[in-house]
Amino acid sequence: MESQKQVLERLRGAFRSGVTLPVHFRLTQLEAMMSLFEDNETQIIEAMHEDLAKPKFEAVLSEIEIVVNDICYAISNLQSWMQPTYVATNLATKLDDCFVRREPLGVVLIIGAWNYPLHLILLPLIGAIAAGNCAILKPSEISRATEKLLAELIPKYLSQECYAVIRGGAEETKTLLENRFDHIFYTGSQSVARCILLAAAVHLTPVTLELGGKCPCLIYGRLDMKAAAKRLVWAKFFNAGQSCVAPDYVLCTAETRDALLPFIKETLESFYGSDPQQSPDLGRIVTDRHWDRLLELLKKSEGKIVIGGESDKKTKYIAPTVVVDVMESDALMQEEIFGPILPILTIKSLDEAIYFVNEREKPLALYAFSDESQVVNTVLERTCSGGFCSNDGIVHMSLPGLPFGGVGASGMGNYHGRWGFETFSHKRGCMMRSWLLERVNVLRYPPYNESNLSWLRWATTAKKKGWAGCSVM
Repeated sequence: MESQKQVLERLRGAFRSGVTLPVHFRLTQLEAMMSLFEDNETQIIEAMHEDLAKPKFEAVLSEIEIVVNDICYAISNLQSWMQPTYVATNLATKLDDCFVRREPLGVVLIIGAWNYPLHLILLPLIGAIAAGNCAILKPSEISRATEKLLAELIPKYLSQECYAVIRGGAEETKTLLENRFDHIFYTGSQSVARCILLAAAVHLTPVTLELGGKCPCLIYGRLDMKAAAKRLVWAKFFNAGQSCVAPDYVLCTAETRDALLPFIKETLESFYGSDPQQSPDLGRIVTDRHWDRLLELLKKSEGKIVIGGESDKKTKYIAPTVVVDVMESDALMQEEIFGPILPILTIKSLDEAIYFVNEREKPLALYAFSDESQVVNTVLERTCSGGFCSNDGIVHMSLPGLPFGGVGASGMGNYHGRWGFETFSHKRGCMMRSWLLERVNVLRYPPYNESNLSWLRWATTAKKKGWAGCSVM
């Protein structure tokens, strides 16, 4: 069995050979990834159910279709993405070809997460392949069935010389990070991200971090309470709340809370029945340790549970739970919940809600529910987050044309669609000059004088419309 270093050297040798550069190779690998999904959908769904009791419906939407759509988008647009981008020139470079060329970085490392164990490792891989890189994949060891399946399928469908899967836990990951990569793409927690950054700093390796945080949902003003409850409940309890972009808490007035709660209760029963534990449409918590953490948060909370609260450690079940009378100092507000627990905090005004959000770390996503466009636009303009969606949750990340990524503590860099291609590409500025006009170039050669300097400043300085000496179009 190859060591990590041997795998890395094999991939580095493949990259240096230039095999990944032609567009035909990149398209062939993307098409092979499409075949991976077409041939193995049943096994993928079974692995998701084994790891997270993920319903087929959710597995297909969030693990299969989102990746397949991104593959199709990349295949359709790759040739245009690879074209050089020509830039404007000045008088001194008028006869030169000046352009930006996208080039692959080399051998990249992609570290996935357990909550969407296929989607969060294969979506970045699409960008890496499209950009012409070789890649090592490190799936999460917590989602064991999916980790095993990826280790079997990747070598079967993709070039073994260019792509590899390395399995293992924290120690194996730590050892892997001691090697030099040309880019590291990590999805996971902020605490581990700090370790990734320290390891990357040794080799000055660029890093993309897709993290999380507490994503707020502001509900304010006029709105359809029934529709709002359905969209909020679906976004929050999808994948049993184990989504980095799930609404983490709700901010609304006391009047809105009281009007919304009956619809939330009605929606939960409509979605999962009177006994959610028996519903095939509600997932489970990934491990006992994560279950214990969530129950400890509920135990420490001083809020009032008005819906749910039931749990069963044997099956790692936690009922969809809503907690009210939650203060900002509550245990539920000190860390990302990452589970089926929804705290509702009350505010008296939109300004107070915006202040509350802005006092905290910038979230990965921010949601604003209102029929009033002024409310939505005010929240959009006066806050900062990785992504934004009005009157719904999670769905913004399904569109390959939108960049997905955090800001500040919720991450750095982005991907999906062209944004992933750009993340894994070096933008190389190129100027192609001839030997013409050498008589003009003497202006820049020593011995220097004021006359030549004046001419060069005139020829190379960007001209502003309306300035003296410039034509106004």
